[in-house]
Amino acid sequence: MDDVASQFLAANQTTLNLAVALLLGSIIGLERGWGAREQKSGERIAGIRTFSLIGLLGGISVVLAKEVTVWAFPVLLLSVVAMAIVAYSERLDHIRNFSITGMIGMVLTFCFGAVAVAVDPVIATAAAVVTAIILDNKEEIHSWVHKLKAHELDAGLKLLVISVVLLPLLPNQQMGPGGVLNPQEIWWMVVMIASISFVGYFAMRVAGTSKGILFTSLFSGLTSSTALTLHFARQAKRHPALNAQFATGILIACGTMFPRILVYCFIINHDLLPSLIWPVAVMTVLLYVPAIIIWSRNSGTSQVSQPTFGQNPLDLKSALVFGVLLTVILLLGDFFKNWLGDTGVYMLAATSGIADVDAITLSLSRMSNNELAMDVAVLGIVIAAATNNLVKSGMAWVIGNRQTGIYVAGPMLLSLGAGLLVAWFQ
Repeated sequence: MDDVASQFLAANQTTLNLAVALLLGSIIGLERGWGAREQKSGERIAGIRTFSLIGLLGGISVVLAKEVTVWAFPVLLLSVVAMAIVAYSERLDHIRNFSITGMIGMVLTFCFGAVAVAVDPVIATAAAVVTAIILDNKEEIHSWVHKLKAHELDAGLKLLVISVVLLPLLPNQQMGPGGVLNPQEIWWMVVMIASISFVGYFAMRVAGTSKGILFTSLFSGLTSSTALTLHFARQAKRHPALNAQFATGILIACGTMFPRILVYCFIINHDLLPSLIWPVAVMTVLLYVPAIIIWSRNSGTSQVSQPTFGQNPLDLKSALVFGVLLTVILLLGDFFKNWLGDTGVYMLAATSGIADVDAITLSLSRMSNNELAMDVAVLGIVIAAATNNLVKSGMAWVIGNRQTGIYVAGPMLLSLGAGLLVAWFQ
């Protein structure tokens, strides 16, 4: 009795999976048929009916392979490929279209039907939907390719090299004095920084600076708030009438640096977040609110040129330099911790923050996983961020002009003091 019930359930499941295979074919066929809807009946190679049957055939091939012969699947797949080749070859005599996208879609539809029956209908459904979306957005995808610049494509490929090629090859073990160096972990942090900067670059690249100073500043905080500070300080010196607007942009970019710090800590050691979130939130608010007030009192529609972050959104040389800097800070952090205790960590944080806040943030977050106390790591990160913002205040004053420096320095000092107090007393 149990065997009969099991066979009945298995048969019903197979029937449902075949129905899914048919449905997946119809989804892709609907997109293909809609694209060729202006053509007369018989002029289309494959539409909703053909693709539905191809999906069902893929599912049937799995059933036949299981119940009759294992050759059923490859023979039927090759049959679909052969029919597609013949059909598209005949079409070339009338329409000079060398695209094989439709042929690939037919083969994929057959495979989705097979996956729905043999593996998992959920996986097959997800793959079919993504395929239909890709087929439906031909013009948009081609437009993106045309807009892509050579150095941006190069940057994307380099990001793939440092992430999916180099990262798995590095040893995942503790090395160096005190075992503070793990090559794979260090390079993974380099990849994370590079990825965030890459996203920030393309956020501005896609939308452009036509959105104005605020939009540019917000996403510059993901790439390089220091680069934006230098750019806007120079602009303020050339256009003193826009001092308030440029100062607002600097404050917004520097404020965006703090949520970015939270992202780093969440990824590396999320246990830091309960202690770090309050000083970071206070410092962020005390930069954003004055920026909004200054902007509202001096609002305008002025547009600015896009800041120059370098020719490439991702440079392997810069990534290597950052990796070396990160390694040095990890070694110095362990040395100062053993030599001067917590005071040594704070000294290192203040010194490192002058040039770069990312490396010291990542280093302290990682050290807090082991021998460094949470409260020391939190205060060290706040000190580094505060020092970095002080340096940028000096840039606004010296490279820009006195008025821009005043606009920037007040909120920066307030943010710095409040953040340190919250980190110290919590």
